[in-house]
Amino acid sequence: MHIAIAGRLTGRISKWVVLVLWILVIVGASGLAGKLADVQNNEASSWLPSSAESTKALAKLAPFQDVDDIPTIVVYERKGGLTPADFAAMAEQATEIAKLTGVVVPSSGPAVITAPDLATGQKLGLVSADGEVAQSIVTFNVGSDGWNALPPITDKLNRIATLPDGGHTYLAGAGGQAADAADAFAGIDGALLFATLGVVIVILLFTYRSPVLWVLPILSAVFALFTAEAIVYLLAKYADLTVNGQSQAILSVLVIGAGTDYALLLVARYREELRRHEDRHEAMAFALHRAAPAIVASAATVAIGMLCLLFAEMNSTAGLGPVAAVGVATTLVVMLTLLPALLVICGRWVFWPARPTFGSEETTARGLWARVGMRIRPRPRAVWIGTSLVLAACCLGLFALSTGNIPSEEQYTKDFDSVLGTRALVDHGLADTSTPIQVVADDSGSAAVVDAIRTVPGIGAVNDQVPAQGGVKYLEIAQGIDPAGDKAADQVRAVRTAVHHVTGAEALVGGSAALYLDTAEASSHDNAVIIPVVLLVVMVILIVLLRALFAPLLLILTVVLSYGTALGLSALIFKALGFPGSDNSFPLFVFVFLVALGIDYNIFLMTRVREETPARGTREAALVALSSTGGVITSAGLVLAATFAVLGSIPLVFLAELGIAVALGVMLDTMVVRSVLVTALNLDLGSRIWWPSRLDRNSVATPR
Repeated sequence: MHIAIAGRLTGRISKWVVLVLWILVIVGASGLAGKLADVQNNEASSWLPSSAESTKALAKLAPFQDVDDIPTIVVYERKGGLTPADFAAMAEQATEIAKLTGVVVPSSGPAVITAPDLATGQKLGLVSADGEVAQSIVTFNVGSDGWNALPPITDKLNRIATLPDGGHTYLAGAGGQAADAADAFAGIDGALLFATLGVVIVILLFTYRSPVLWVLPILSAVFALFTAEAIVYLLAKYADLTVNGQSQAILSVLVIGAGTDYALLLVARYREELRRHEDRHEAMAFALHRAAPAIVASAATVAIGMLCLLFAEMNSTAGLGPVAAVGVATTLVVMLTLLPALLVICGRWVFWPARPTFGSEETTARGLWARVGMRIRPRPRAVWIGTSLVLAACCLGLFALSTGNIPSEEQYTKDFDSVLGTRALVDHGLADTSTPIQVVADDSGSAAVVDAIRTVPGIGAVNDQVPAQGGVKYLEIAQGIDPAGDKAADQVRAVRTAVHHVTGAEALVGGSAALYLDTAEASSHDNAVIIPVVLLVVMVILIVLLRALFAPLLLILTVVLSYGTALGLSALIFKALGFPGSDNSFPLFVFVFLVALGIDYNIFLMTRVREETPARGTREAALVALSSTGGVITSAGLVLAATFAVLGSIPLVFLAELGIAVALGVMLDTMVVRSVLVTALNLDLGSRIWWPSRLDRNSVATPR
């Protein structure tokens, strides 16, 4: 029955129907896919849950500030000291800056706060004591889509704010960070896609050794990506799905990588069947019948694993779940419909020059992985114990992994304006006044709250001069340090502890440093909750697929061991590369991708073992499965590792680290865990691996 269904999708007429339907889909989807960047939300405050204290404080801050205000600092620097001509240029530029779209003009005071001269600027805290650095402050408000609308305005600001003859200007503060984020993700839907496709094409050329065949998987993957991006755009536009630059980048590499993996598995099985069947339509029907269960199980594991992210407190993390699940589900449908249709339309010639003719010999039985299996066979127990010990030793690198908020100036892999501007302010003793600690409290208890704040050591001056609004008092605490740093987080904790002890004041502490702190705490919560959920879900899928308990448990343990090894080795690599540490959400993202994707290769291998076991016995089936799937799984691992490694082309430390860790973990899964460790376990345990199933219960053990 399953063969008949598969045959209907790739029949002599139906193959053309499938192709036409997908062409119609892509025509409609391509326009929507191009709009995905327009619905991104890269503002950190929108990523937090409503239960976070900084989010609650933000709601109460509405009478005192517009939540869409984006404070921006123009930093002027000249080695040897700013000149009178520089200060004259700043004053002239302030007038031009005030005319830019979105500049907030306060009811009193200038739109741009700048230093008229050296002495006055130093008194106002706008010029450093050594006279080498000055700052001008301006606030923009371009509506709720400010982080997407601001970059064109900051481009104009950069052209205005200049110093002659060796002087330097930078944009810092929230506005500078928005501009840099836009720069970091610029062309993400173009440059990243082309880089990913380029890497995959090179690998497919080496894998297939055909100048033509690679076109079909790549074309199918592009169809899948455009369709997935269109669906995600509609969900972000009309279903309030949170999509940011990181999730769009991950969607691109996930769809291309997973799609190519599925294509490799299907094409390998189709090549086998072409040697057994003279009619290519019949060969594809059998190939789909035999390969589809493993591909569907693999995609379901990844998609359901990604959907577990919906349990996250962080909106940005929870949003990635549906984005990735849509990508994988769309890829699955494309690779089981469009790709088979294209293959049978083209015929055997597409494999040129190594066309699989009817009745020709299958070469995998004497290939590299067949030889690896024969080397493991004599002493499988020694192999799996030794391999496990080596991997466990690599896990010791976890002690070198440092997670937490990454300081603002170290969040990028290259020096952007906001990084250089912040560094200039800090190095010359100037405070970034655009990111104070903000406190809102009931007006009746505000005096006690102020007294409590002043007991906290090491904080800046408290501004309590803003009139109360609607029974709510606004207080501001100067914080002249990096809001993303550990010291700023400690100050927020101390202020919260102090004000929360004031009975009846209902005080809430917000601001940039509080947002970073709450993000870190929410990420820690997500790590503790989602990792066990993903393990449980994947375990259940494996139990259903393999109809056993022992094999799924062993496979989960091998993937967890691989995860620990990848994380441990990655931590050492990060130290060598000079990365400051890892984001709090980094372990979770790596875990979800490695467990969901890493288990794929075990699924590909073990479903083939189960398929061969009734006729050959478990131990012989393990060797056949390794030899027949080894090449395709290794190629699939190379593709997926390479696509994630391409994330390093985006100048964000988080994505660079994620790409390194996932690529390393995938290679470990394909080259060591799946090929050596799992095969050795199968050979050692034999039929016991299927417990409590009676599969192969009566087989005769082969000598070891």
